[in-house]
Formats: sequence, structure tokens, C-alpha cells
Amino acid sequence: MEPKKNCVTTGGIAVLGGLFLIQLLTLQLASALAQTIALPRCQPRCGDVEIPYPFGIGRNCSMEAGFTLDCKLISNGTYKPFLDIYEFLSISLSLGQARIANLVLSICYNATDFSVTSEESWTIDFTALPYRFSSTLNKFTTVGCETLAYIRMNKTADSYVTGCVSLCGDKKSLINGSCSGIGCCQTAIPKGITYYDVSFDLGFNSSDTYQFSQCGYAVLVEERVFKFNTSCITTGELQGKKLPVVLDWAVRNKTCWEAQQDRASYACVSNNSECVDSLNDTGYLCNCKEGYEGNPYLANGCRGTKENPYKRGTCNPDRTLLMKVATGVSACFVTLTVIPLCIYIICERKKLTDVKEKYFQQHGGRLLLEEMGKKQGLAFTIFTKEELEEATNNFDMSNILGHGGNGMVYKGVLKDDRVVAIKRAKIINEKQKKEFGKEMIILAQINHKNVVKLLGCCLEVEVPILVYEFVPKGTLSHLLHGKSPRVLVTFETRLRIATESAEALAYLHSSALPPIIHGDVKPANILLDDRLMAKVADFGASRPAPMNEVQYVTLVQGTLGYLDPEYMQTYELTHKSDVYSFGVVLLELLTGKNAISLEGPEEERSLSSKFLVAMQENGLYELLDDHIKDDEELELIEAVAALARTCLSIKREERPSMKDVAEELGRLRKLKQNCLEHHKPVASFGYDHDLGDATIYHSLEQEVGMSIESFLF
Repeated sequence: MEPKKNCVTTGGIAVLGGLFLIQLLTLQLASALAQTIALPRCQPRCGDVEIPYPFGIGRNCSMEAGFTLDCKLISNGTYKPFLDIYEFLSISLSLGQARIANLVLSICYNATDFSVTSEESWTIDFTALPYRFSSTLNKFTTVGCETLAYIRMNKTADSYVTGCVSLCGDKKSLINGSCSGIGCCQTAIPKGITYYDVSFDLGFNSSDTYQFSQCGYAVLVEERVFKFNTSCITTGELQGKKLPVVLDWAVRNKTCWEAQQDRASYACVSNNSECVDSLNDTGYLCNCKEGYEGNPYLANGCRGTKENPYKRGTCNPDRTLLMKVATGVSACFVTLTVIPLCIYIICERKKLTDVKEKYFQQHGGRLLLEEMGKKQGLAFTIFTKEELEEATNNFDMSNILGHGGNGMVYKGVLKDDRVVAIKRAKIINEKQKKEFGKEMIILAQINHKNVVKLLGCCLEVEVPILVYEFVPKGTLSHLLHGKSPRVLVTFETRLRIATESAEALAYLHSSALPPIIHGDVKPANILLDDRLMAKVADFGASRPAPMNEVQYVTLVQGTLGYLDPEYMQTYELTHKSDVYSFGVVLLELLTGKNAISLEGPEEERSLSSKFLVAMQENGLYELLDDHIKDDEELELIEAVAALARTCLSIKREERPSMKDVAEELGRLRKLKQNCLEHHKPVASFGYDHDLGDATIYHSLEQEVGMSIESFLF
């Protein structure tokens, strides 16, 4: 039987033949380009690492002190480049990136003397240097069965803190390659980071899992390099190990336009070079223009890749002979490369079409089309990948609205000039793939003024892309905790936002068919329109609730400080889980404080714990935001606080439903609007200042979630 042929083998062999000739012709050019890496009389390599200018071995060979490396003898004649104590693994001129070796920090439990040992916090400080930690290629990663680590970034007053917790009950729950909370946790970092330190929460240790896992680990690491394996848990292979982290480097403190005003200090000195602004903080990079290669930071460093080697020759052979030779070479080139290349391109396009159709089918596209046909008037659109790329300028970073553990959200403009928010998630599991089309129909039918509207999706990609209405005024989190000077938010406005948010959640719980559990209620998921009307965003964990009102999950999801304590123990996600999270949102509206603070004593880091203690000790007034400390409104504020307290009950059965919460807030809002100054509103749930047995103090460890997020979502 004749062997089956495919597009790759048909064109590939011929292409290789043609490319072989091209490679021979470029060898001499490549050799010349290699001479333009470093300054004259400077070392172009250290061991296996190429050292291109503006980097250099020694101060006289670099552009500035931040690019000066030492070439150190390690052992057995092996040399490696270092900046202070940090080993450089690679440097890229064109990408403006470098990779360095980063220490994996560990915390271990000793079952013999019941002690916990942790390495001192690991710090990297590039504040005065031209490096920023890559926000797109790195992830803060924790590994362990009971490990909570924090990473603090930047030493200034606006320092950013995030954390990751990894949990597991036994070895069977661990999954190779999965870093989603069970045994391994990863979270993103923002742009512009020059400094960070890592520390562990000593309240989390391996005392319950020491039989198979004695240690936990934390490191900022290049995401594509780290692959989780169960041996990371069961052996000590990560202890003392170093893993790569990516740095974005640039000529700092000036944009291209600013640098070009001072030609004496302008770094792009080569002819045929161009300037590109850095995407990670202020600074710029130099690149060779199209058709040129080499080092743009050196004089005459960019050399043409298509230069005719005979251009400067003095010989003048017979023109007819040259024409014949040229014609023959051209015909050979067309035969060996162009025609097979065309065949190859056609095959690749067909493969791309097949891949798109495969993804469309996997994500339930056919089912979605059928259901859309049955439901007349359903305002839902299935977008192509090209439409969304055009809407976001190929997902340009300037269009990013926010990002977090689940993915990126971009601002986009559709062909009909509608402004939308486009959610590009990172991962989707197999079960979600099968149910995706069905869930889109359910979510598309949600129609409530206080819920962000889902407008459509794109299914012809590996991970579906969602398109939502655009809500322009940011999030409740930004309103309450933003870095810009705080806006005076009156109690009336806060009460209205709380009421609208509660009504949205009550609608999802009671009126949507089937009912929907949000799963990640927090101020960052409550958006505000031009009139500061609240709209609950469904960008994260929302899911249809099963008939028994309990959703079992295989990993902990949510945000530190907002998680239902019972959910952390049972992994059972219910409507009452949203009620607990909403109770924390009420506290933030009353106090103006974050749900979690890493400052002060450990028992005061959780806002909900601090609030419950304050209520027991009649200390609510001291905890309130100064902007709403108004005696005329104090009775209403106390009623909202009493409502928040019932939402935060440890036992789910003691919490009200979201419908009850919305009705109570609506009642209080009407009292406010009617200015009933002499009528004392009493919370519908009948609790006085003495919490009694209904409330149990719980600590930070009981509330821990997947990650602390200061991003948009």
C-alpha cells in the first residue's frame, strides 16, 4: 500500500532543500553580525551566556553601572555572569529581557519536636537599576499541602501585597501539571515592580500532612518553566533550588521622545536603528529596522540582511552570462521554495480552520447555535477571533482594563462602535468545555439592571473569550480603596450601592433559571456606571447551582478575606457562601477598610474578625469610616452593621438569604430617604449588641483563600 501523504511531507522536503542553500549564503553574514555584540576589546561571552552591549563584563564595557556584570569562576573552569549575587542565565537584545536564577524559599515542619523552621525572607531589590520583574511571564508560586506565602512588592507607601495558598488533604488529590490551588498555587504580579520580598504565614505548616509532605515552598518564577509535579510535595527536591525569573530591562527614566531630544545621551546610536518605548514602566529599547540585524546600541551595529555581496566588486563579467545564471538561479529558487511554500501555507490555513472548528465543537458551539435559534429575540452574538482581535487592536496591552488569576480583561470597540469589555481567560477544564455552550445560554438570559450583561462569546479558540457590556467608572474597590485622593462617598450612596448589589445577587439566587451562585463576591467584582449605579460582574467563578443548592468544587476559589469559613472546610459552595462574602462587602462600605490588612497584630488583620470583636465590645463607632460618622445616621449605620453581623455567622443556617438581605437594605434605604429622624430602625433579624452563641470568633487561617488580589478582577 502506498504510504499516506500529508501537507507537511509534500512541501516540507522541498522547502528544506531550498532553505539549505539560503542558510549557506547567510553563514558569512551571521559571522559578521557576531562581531557587533560587544564593544571593541570587550568580552562578548561569559561561559555559555552571550553578553551584548549595553551589558558588559566590567564597568568600561557597559553603558551604565546597572548593566555591569562580573564573569565569575564557579568550578571546574566554568564561568557564569553575575550582578552582585544574582546569576544571569540569558540576555535578549530584541525582547529587552534577561533571565536570572531566583531562590526557592521553604518552610518545614519537624514532627520530632513539633517545630516550624522557615528561611528568612528572600528579597530582591532592583530599585535603582534598569530592571522590572515581568508581569506577563512570571507568576508568584507556592507549593505545599498547607502553605500560605505573601509577596510584598515595592518599598514605597503604595507597596503592593499579594499572597497564594496551596492546600491538599492527601497525595491522591494532587494532579501533575495543575497549579490551581491543590498542592500548588500561582498568582500574577503587576507591572513596574523593582523590589519584592517573600515571607510565610507561620500559622500554616505541614503538621497535618507531615507523613507525606514536610515542607512548603514559595518563589517568583517564569511561568512556562515551572511544571508542578507531585514529587515537589513528597520529596525535598525544591529545597534550596533556584529557578529562572524574567526581568524586563530598558534604558530607564526617559521615553523615546524625551531621549531623542538629547542626542548625546541617546542610546540608539547605530544607523538603521529605531526606538521603542518599554511596556513595563518608563524607559525605552533600541531595535534594528526591518531588513537589518545586529546591535542597535553600537555604532554601525545594525547591518543589512539583504545586502548584495557583489555590490562593491570591481569585476565586470559578461552581462549575458550573468543574466543566464540569474535566470537559472531564480527558476531553481521558485521550484525549490516558492511553490512548495505556497502549498505549505494552504495546508496550514486548512489546519487552522480545522482547529477553529474543533474548538467550536468542543465548547458546545453547535448546541449554542441550536438554542439561540429556539429562543427568538435573544441578544447574544457568537464573535469570530478576528472580530475581537480587531476590537482590541490584537489584544494590545494599552487596552487592558484589569487582570488577575483568571485572565485578562480588555476594553474593545466593535464594528458598530459599541464599547465592550472582553474577558480572555487563561484555562478551562474538560468539564467546563462540555457545559460551556449550555452555560452561555443560561448567562445570556440574565437581564437585571444591576448585573453586567453578557453580550456574546468567541468559541473558535482554545479557551473561550467572553464579551460583556462596558461599565465605565471602575469598581467599588477603586472607589473605596483607590490610590488617588479618596472621593467623599456619603452613607446614602454607600447604602444605595449595597442595596443594588444585594438585589443583583438575590436575582441570581432566586429569579435566574437555573439559580446561579456567584462564588467570588467582593468590591472588585462590583462595577459602577456613570451614575455610580452598582453592577455585579460575573467575570470569575459564577456557575449554575445544582438542584440541591450545593456545589461541590475540587479546588478552593475566591479571594482572601471574603471566603465562607464552612466552604474552606467542606468545599461545598452554596448560596449562603455568597451571603458571607457580601457581609464582608458591607463591612468595607461601613469602614472604608480592606478585607485583609497585612499590617499590625495577626488577630487584627481580618476585617471581619476585627468587626466581630468590636461589636462584642461596643466599639463599632471607632471602626467606622470618618466620612460617615454622623450621629443623625448612626441608628441606620448600626442597623446595617447588625445585618452584616448576621451575614458573617459561622454557621450557614444562621445566615439570611440574599433576598432577605436585599429587602432589609431596601427598607433601611427607604427610611433614609424619608428622613425619619426620630424612628429607630431595627434590623429584621433581631440581634442586639450581645452576640451570644450565634457568633464564633474566627481567625485569618479560617478565612484564607486562593490569593489576595489588588487587580481589577
